[in-house]
Amino acid sequence: MSKNKKNLIRIAVVAVLFAVALSCYIVFEDDAPWWAWLIVFVPIYLAIGYDVLWRACKNIARGKVFDENFLMVIATVGAFCVLEFAEAVAVMLFYQVGELFQSYAVGKSRKSIAALMDICPETARVLDDDGEHVVPPEAVELGSIVVVKPGERVPIDGEAIEGSGYLDCSALTGESAPVSVRAGDAVLSGAISSTGVIKIKTTKKYEDSTVAKILDLVENASSRKAKSENFITRFAAVYTPAVVIAALLLAVIPPLCIGMRDGAVWSEWITRALTFLVVSCPCALVISVPMSFFGGIGAASKLGILVKGGNYLELLNKVDTFVFDKTGTVTKGSFEVIGVTGERGQTLSIAACAEACSTHPIARSVVAAAREFGDIPIAASAEEIAGHGVIAELDGARIACGNDKLMRRENVEYEEYAGAGGTVVYVARNGMFIGAIEIADAVKDDSSAAIAELNAGCRTVILSGDREETAKRVAAAVGASEYRAELLPDQKVTELERIMAVDSAENGKDKAHGKKRKGAVAFVGDGINDAPAISRADVGIAMGGIGSDAAIEAADIVLMTDKLSLLPKARRIAKKTVSIVIENIVLALIVKLAVLVLAALGFANMWLAVFADVGVAVLAILNSMRALRFNKIKDKSSVKLSADKNPR
Repeated sequence: MSKNKKNLIRIAVVAVLFAVALSCYIVFEDDAPWWAWLIVFVPIYLAIGYDVLWRACKNIARGKVFDENFLMVIATVGAFCVLEFAEAVAVMLFYQVGELFQSYAVGKSRKSIAALMDICPETARVLDDDGEHVVPPEAVELGSIVVVKPGERVPIDGEAIEGSGYLDCSALTGESAPVSVRAGDAVLSGAISSTGVIKIKTTKKYEDSTVAKILDLVENASSRKAKSENFITRFAAVYTPAVVIAALLLAVIPPLCIGMRDGAVWSEWITRALTFLVVSCPCALVISVPMSFFGGIGAASKLGILVKGGNYLELLNKVDTFVFDKTGTVTKGSFEVIGVTGERGQTLSIAACAEACSTHPIARSVVAAAREFGDIPIAASAEEIAGHGVIAELDGARIACGNDKLMRRENVEYEEYAGAGGTVVYVARNGMFIGAIEIADAVKDDSSAAIAELNAGCRTVILSGDREETAKRVAAAVGASEYRAELLPDQKVTELERIMAVDSAENGKDKAHGKKRKGAVAFVGDGINDAPAISRADVGIAMGGIGSDAAIEAADIVLMTDKLSLLPKARRIAKKTVSIVIENIVLALIVKLAVLVLAALGFANMWLAVFADVGVAVLAILNSMRALRFNKIKDKSSVKLSADKNPR
């Protein structure tokens, strides 16, 4: 039986006993001496509060005196001292109800990331000369052959070398659609094989694999507190002893001023002081604020967004400028044919017969596009001319395929192609111009929609190492506010710092305008050359699906696919989480302040104190649990984003 169920049964049994005792107390209060009622209520009190008493004693022994356990013990024991038996038990009973709500909420939050914690395979099926061996994933050496059967998890990152099938990567990426895998494809650890037996050659050690890194991120996220959490911790450390001293003064000073010999006066002010203590317990703040961030982190993980700590979620809410690397982040990082002049099929087929001998990415993109029009003719011979292109022979004809320099070298009168900034390949046969092909790094399907949503309230900037025309084309295609081109990796950091324009020595004032910056700057990248900029930004964000290990390690937030559409979702989660935190802080402080004043003036009894303490805590906890519904968040964009079937 779980701990929560045991506590629920204990609370239910004690509640019944307390109801019976309270009924008898109300009816027969004057018919029995006070010590008889003490005998009735003390066992009920101990049954519901023994663990609080034990924790308070342990904490006092360790030097941690001023916590909620101490406040509850002082308040309830004090209530017994002034013969408020029913109130003492009620306070402890409702406190335990609040603790049960807290425990349930924490458990629900943990379940939201439990899927991630379950992605770690316990065994790996290694294939060698002696057959298959089942070993722990940590024992698998680099370059080993691992066999994954249907229903099993991939234990270590690698490359499929034999077999084919579909992988369920939902626990890693948040993408529900199965991913097709065949020989030559990269495979992520933690994915589940849905169909087929796949043999994988490991490309990483277990400790460097995707599943190990994800678990490390999740397990260590709680160690990085947000400013709100740190504030609450510091606030509670000062607040708790302050209210204990205030309660002591409230119990002593007024009776001394009114009259020392009047026992009724002492009893009244001690009761007020005890009520004051019950109200003052800061558990609503201490519990609900970190729970809100924990819920936000857990909900984000369900969408394939890994946040390394509540502080980064809080910072993401403050971001007013998003800076993007271009290649692999905004674009696919692979070349595609985006424009053709002349007769499309003929131009591509002739160009492909020449480019088929080349391994250059541009050549491969031409060949891939030509395959749509049938088989590619095979050239009798081909010669690659560095910096120009390729000269090939096809059916006795001389084929020239390359840049404008090759056309001039072959004395071909060609029509200059005015494209959108991509690489242009000109095609000629026997000195006659056939057409031109424009190749460019294609924009991801969801980049425009993602940046359009971010543009509503934020500045978006693209930093690129490509030439001006290419960067301009991509920025225009996705709707980015600004772009910078022809930047080396170190220049990206310099440009990022200029965008941030923060001088810590001047209290965070904008260098250019002398104004204090309120927002933060996020950098989104994927390559190893982006790691310095990711580290330098206020919030570093890495594309985990295709990103390099260096970028993921340097990042504060990791998007587990190469989909940029996750970024607006992450920002909405951050905004909602912070708003819940603020709501809880305001609710707790306003209610507690009001009831503290009423308690000091004698207008609040123990029952109202119970509401101000446990009731507010329960309300704050229930409000915090709203964070767990973020995984059902709907896209604001009306654009339907196509699913990416490639896990890498």
